[in-house]
Amino acid sequence: MASLSQNFIKRRNRVRRALRKKSDGRPRLSVHRSSKNIYAQVIDDTAGKTLASASTLDKDLRGSLKTGADKDAASAVGKLLAERAKAAGVKAVVFDRGGFLFHGRVKALADAAREGGLEF
Repeated sequence: MASLSQNFIKRRNRVRRALRKKSDGRPRLSVHRSSKNIYAQVIDDTAGKTLASASTLDKDLRGSLKTGADKDAASAVGKLLAERAKAAGVKAVVFDRGGFLFHGRVKALADAAREGGLEF
């Protein structure tokens, strides 16, 4: 029987394999969720560079958030990431949820990034 971490890795690899097929050269918006914080990056896989990033640990957000582990914090990170990505010239991305389910904080981040102007 597979452990939880093995299932997570299999799910993450399945998601990334599907993204490679439908990316069409667009950058990837990668999300990582821990128990205390949430992190997001816009990554150009062809060049191997991070174009924009944001997390609940950023100085811009840290003072204004009650905690880094709720939906409000995730939506603030999504809005900040969208601003930084637009400043870097990125308009359309593919959403990489990794092995995380598209629910709760991950969904809140994605919705806020869409409201901020990113298309995916």
